[in-house]
Amino acid sequence: MPLPRPLFVGLLTPAALVAVGGFTPTPAQPVPEAKAFAAEGVAYLKKHCLSCHGDTRPKADLSLTKYTTAESLLKDRKVWQRVQEVIHGGEMPPESRPRPAPGESEAFLKTVGGIFDHHDRTAPPDPGRVTMRRLNRLEYNNTIRDLVGVDFTPADDFPSDDVGHGFDNIGDVLTLPPVLLERYLAAAESVMDRAIAVTPAKSPERWQGGQYLEPASAKAPLKNNWRVVTVKDGGDAVETGPVHTSYQVPKDGEYVFRARVRAETEGKEPVRIAVLAVCDKDAPGVASDADVEKLSGAALKGLRPFVILKTEEVRGAEKAPQIVEAKVPANLGVKRMAVALVKPKAGEPAPTLYVQNLHLKGPLDTRPATHRKLLATDESKPTAERTKDVLARFATKAYRRPVAAEELARLVKLAESRTAAGESWEAGVQFAMTAVLVSPKFLFRVELDDRPEGPEARPLNEFQLASRLSYFLWASMPDDELFGLASKGELTKSLPQQVKRMLADPKANTLVESFAMQWLQLQPLKNAQPDAKLFPQFNDRLRAAMLQETKLFLGEIVRQDRSVLDILDADFTYVNADLARLYGLKDGPRGGRRQDEFVRIALAGTNRGGVLTQASVLTVTSNPTRTSPVKRGRWVLEQLLGTPPPPPPPNVPELEEAGKKTTALTLRARMEEHRKNPACANCHAKMDPLGFGLENFDAVGAFRMKDGGSPIDPSGELPGGVKFAGPVELKKILVGKKELFARCLTEKLLTYGLGRGLEFYDKRAVDKVVAGLARQDYKFSALVTEIVTSDPFRMRRGSR
Repeated sequence: MPLPRPLFVGLLTPAALVAVGGFTPTPAQPVPEAKAFAAEGVAYLKKHCLSCHGDTRPKADLSLTKYTTAESLLKDRKVWQRVQEVIHGGEMPPESRPRPAPGESEAFLKTVGGIFDHHDRTAPPDPGRVTMRRLNRLEYNNTIRDLVGVDFTPADDFPSDDVGHGFDNIGDVLTLPPVLLERYLAAAESVMDRAIAVTPAKSPERWQGGQYLEPASAKAPLKNNWRVVTVKDGGDAVETGPVHTSYQVPKDGEYVFRARVRAETEGKEPVRIAVLAVCDKDAPGVASDADVEKLSGAALKGLRPFVILKTEEVRGAEKAPQIVEAKVPANLGVKRMAVALVKPKAGEPAPTLYVQNLHLKGPLDTRPATHRKLLATDESKPTAERTKDVLARFATKAYRRPVAAEELARLVKLAESRTAAGESWEAGVQFAMTAVLVSPKFLFRVELDDRPEGPEARPLNEFQLASRLSYFLWASMPDDELFGLASKGELTKSLPQQVKRMLADPKANTLVESFAMQWLQLQPLKNAQPDAKLFPQFNDRLRAAMLQETKLFLGEIVRQDRSVLDILDADFTYVNADLARLYGLKDGPRGGRRQDEFVRIALAGTNRGGVLTQASVLTVTSNPTRTSPVKRGRWVLEQLLGTPPPPPPPNVPELEEAGKKTTALTLRARMEEHRKNPACANCHAKMDPLGFGLENFDAVGAFRMKDGGSPIDPSGELPGGVKFAGPVELKKILVGKKELFARCLTEKLLTYGLGRGLEFYDKRAVDKVVAGLARQDYKFSALVTEIVTSDPFRMRRGSR
């Protein structure tokens, strides 16, 4: 929610003038507007308001007679936010009363706004209060991922999160319906069932008979289904091996490989074989050229790289075959297992190897990695201590703060109740961990306060700050580094460094996926249905490409710490073949690239650049059959400049009737006719030129010069006589309003980071963030750093 802007009073809206109040403000210092209100302001009220809102039967039970000084306004701020709203929107004075002279209402609103503005800048700092709120669906999924390590998203089955102030993480609207309580319990049980194997499965075993080993051939030498391998100069791979088979061995477990073999030789030296693990090229212990030279077999070259796990003498006879066994380490990335003959010494005759089968068993430990991680403990300790250690570690991370002794005691008691009933230790701990996942201390972001009634501002503790920071940038719980800094009391002084580190982490992509998509209002793109006859190129694949372009574009601004002004106009974007075709660009994917692959391209010399000319934005701000200058203009005012127009007055007729074909030429004419209505003129004078400046882009974002055979006129004139022609000049004007844009983005991001709407007392913090951002060349990391070091983010107060 944008904050009121007295200097831009003509752009203030009901959304900006939120009703706030609840305590008597500290008296402000003398301000010029206070004197002006006592004279001109009171005169305005007497002339235009008191006839309806006086002491005798006031309409709406609102009397304005007592408001004669600045102090009287500040005491009833809620009332005066509403007064500003209706005067700005033209609702008051009513049409039945004489209208104020031109500029009279604007001067009055500027005076009132100046009083509030001066108070907000000079009153004692107020960090506000954040409602204790539950994790939203994204935060729940991410927290479960980072806490437990399971690879699924249980919150996808939860009810949708409500949205407030444009975002789905606002505490005041995150309700807790009964059905969600049921889903919490089901999700917790499902998560822990996957994470901990109370009864581990037996290790899988895989066999491959000799007749099915590779290299495969109809002429492969066999003897009673035993594969025969020989040492033979000039022999092919089928004859000389090594014999092998495919075994995909994950990197998170140990396996045992066995080969059932026997050998024959007429020499004096025993036959030797080598067990090979075909693996990743960067695996430790990969065989060198010298190692490979000692082995026999034409297939060796094709199997590299591999690790020689073991060499062993084979003395087994036909009636007493030998089993050669080798452990397969967990870190090799094994793709195949093979058996090769070792070359005999000089002068020794060529041996023959017979392979009956190859066998792989594993993983030897079938417990999932999550099980081993969650229940890791010193096995030599008594059971009670192991239980306490495991649950203390888990609950501390789940609650995002050190677990209290009494909390831990209750969890240990839960676990022991299961073991006392005859269940395993693992089952008891699993039960206690399930209880943690349905605790309000996990489900809610709780910031405990030892002075809940204290009105003074004070810092959050380090663990609360760590949680705010991680859910702001990652939409998830703090990691070990944040926990460590909080434990040592060093997080506050390390905030700038942690911001840089966290923005470089892939988890920071949630700022794009969550914050940016909601800020830019791009979720409706998933359901957009442009007319198939008018826009046959639009399909689900193009829809996905539109969204991905914006995500990749914004992701680069975050990752590479670019200027946030690039959002308004940039010299690059990302396209795949479909988008390149839609945009008429020649620099799309080529040179053997997949058609759905995105590439970064330069936009110099084109009409595009920044989110305003991306198909995602242009499509969601259009109607199914045509563009909408009103929607596009309003979107610019709301999402980029933070100066949304008020809602349309009641009883204003629609712009057009259904079924009438509208071209760019007729649309502009009809809009001009619409603006002749005095109730519409003021707002449309701001919206319409911005929207018409984008008319070169059709309803799905393709560039055009004509519409319905009529040439498009993308020119416009903004209030103040600022003229432009086309999207390129329009973007230059918007970049020139970088302070407005920076303020808008700051307010949006601060709202998202705090999880509450902004109030009048946040203005000081917003001003400081915007000033700091400008000093640091508008870098994205500077914006985030300024926000996380601001008073509203770092501090708290009690109720008033």
